[in-house]
Amino acid sequence: MDVMGDKATLFETGRFVQPSGEEPSRDVDEVGEDAEEVRLGMAARTGDAEAASILGAMLLRRGDLDAAEPQLRAAASAGDRPAANNLGVLLHQRGYADEAADWWRIAAVAGSAAAAHALGRHHRERGDEPAAEYWLRQSAEQGHVLGAYALADLLEHRGDSRSAYWMRAAAERGHREAAYRLARSLDGGDAEPGMGREEEPGTTKASTEAEQWYRQAAARGHRRAALHLGAILEKRGELKEAGRWYLTSAKDGEPRAACALGFLLRDAGDTESAAVWWLRAAQDGDGNAANALGALHAERGETQTAERWYRAALDAGDDNGAYNLGLLCAEQGRTAQAEQWYRRAAYAGHREAANALAILLLRGGDTSGAEPWFSKAAEAGSVDAAFNLGILHAGRDTERDNEAAVRWYERAAAAGHTEAALQVGIARLREGDEQTAERHLRCAAGGGSAEAAYRLATVLDARRPPEPAHELGENVHHKTECEEWYERAAGQGHRRAQVRVGMLAAARGDVVEAARWYRAAAEAGSRNGAFNLGLLLAREGSEPEAAVWWTRAADAGHGRAALRLALVYARRGELAEGQRWAARAVELGPREVGERAARLRDALREELSA
Repeated sequence: MDVMGDKATLFETGRFVQPSGEEPSRDVDEVGEDAEEVRLGMAARTGDAEAASILGAMLLRRGDLDAAEPQLRAAASAGDRPAANNLGVLLHQRGYADEAADWWRIAAVAGSAAAAHALGRHHRERGDEPAAEYWLRQSAEQGHVLGAYALADLLEHRGDSRSAYWMRAAAERGHREAAYRLARSLDGGDAEPGMGREEEPGTTKASTEAEQWYRQAAARGHRRAALHLGAILEKRGELKEAGRWYLTSAKDGEPRAACALGFLLRDAGDTESAAVWWLRAAQDGDGNAANALGALHAERGETQTAERWYRAALDAGDDNGAYNLGLLCAEQGRTAQAEQWYRRAAYAGHREAANALAILLLRGGDTSGAEPWFSKAAEAGSVDAAFNLGILHAGRDTERDNEAAVRWYERAAAAGHTEAALQVGIARLREGDEQTAERHLRCAAGGGSAEAAYRLATVLDARRPPEPAHELGENVHHKTECEEWYERAAGQGHRRAQVRVGMLAAARGDVVEAARWYRAAAEAGSRNGAFNLGLLLAREGSEPEAAVWWTRAADAGHGRAALRLALVYARRGELAEGQRWAARAVELGPREVGERAARLRDALREELSA
């Protein structure tokens, strides 16, 4: 029931009704109003019911209940409908709800939509819903906007789908709360049963209509509508207008809008202004804003202030506060405290806290304690936890655990985890399921995994037919998809891919490009890259530089490079050095290299002993 003592709400509730067709009287200045009051008083004393009704309404609006009551009673007793309604308002303010209802009933029966609305609200507060529905329907069907909204609210509470009709009717007549609730039902947010959506939430038509109703409610000063309108616009990239609606809502006291405005300002680079709005929202109890302030101070190295705000977020009921406190303690090496905070957040259902707790336990050697938390986090939707479970099972290296690992990898991959997709691809390749492997490798490579790009390239490379010869006998090179993936992986620093790109360049005669990629791989520690770079330099007549790269490759365990060095030193006449590298090549292999190196070693030994 509206607070009838608030004079400003009397017209808004529709209960304070003027005579003369229930139209509100015109504004007059103070002197004119005094004169009008004197004139009406004189007319009322002569028995003019309409004058008494108007005078009673003026006094009621002023808050002079003692003076208003006799005037309204006289007019109502004479059959004046607006006076009966306003007398009900007055009596309700004084706490005489039952007598107020009697007068509202008289006015409602006489056709007052405002009185029917007030009477319907009265019955609903008394728990008599059938009577409430009857009178609210009378009010609504007469076009009373508050009656339509109250009827919609009653029907919605009962789960009656007819509520949608009256909610829309109230919204179309300018009721801002009805417009807001209609918008919420259309976009699927916080919609209660019985709203009777004709469109599924999230569809283009429903979303567009929801935005229109949010805009209508926001334009009438509904702060939550302004908040949701800002969120829609922000998601669509219309940040300037979104910021205006967030600002409007925040100034009206909506802490969530102040918080959202802070994030918008932070993303625009205005951290100081963002902090002002976060502070305002946090002081109004917004946990998300408190967390944002904590993160801001943590970035600045102000850990004590950060911790204070994280605790404020936790006090506001935001479990992220406990999680962030855990992160803060972990960064400071306060492992025991970090574990306590992670546990608190994890027990409250925070999935990332459960994952972080499991990692902490795993690092401490408590595998059995970590696994249940990984499982809990994964089942709650944590993609990282699902991937970590895959790693945990894969590390046990049993057939059953390997199968479990792939299942968890697949779950994480389905949610877009790049590394998980790579692991599924590798597992399926191992099983011979090349088609499934390719699909997952493409996902991982598209997500930026250099290893996945390389492995995908090798799969495609194995299928590549020989290049057709040109009609003049020359090969015409067209860059294939596998080469593109090799190059992508190489560009990301993948050493084997760099070697392969170098080999492809060398095959088409591009020595400069081949040398560039071989050198990149070699400098990154690739022994094959160093060996191939040496071959390229030797063919170009730079054998001394080639020997430098072969030495690097041989020192890293490359048998062919050791054999090449043995031959270089043998040709130079440095037989002892040649014999040493030949012996090293025998050790390193592979078999055919070892056999050649053994023959060279024996020949050099005989030469030295001759």
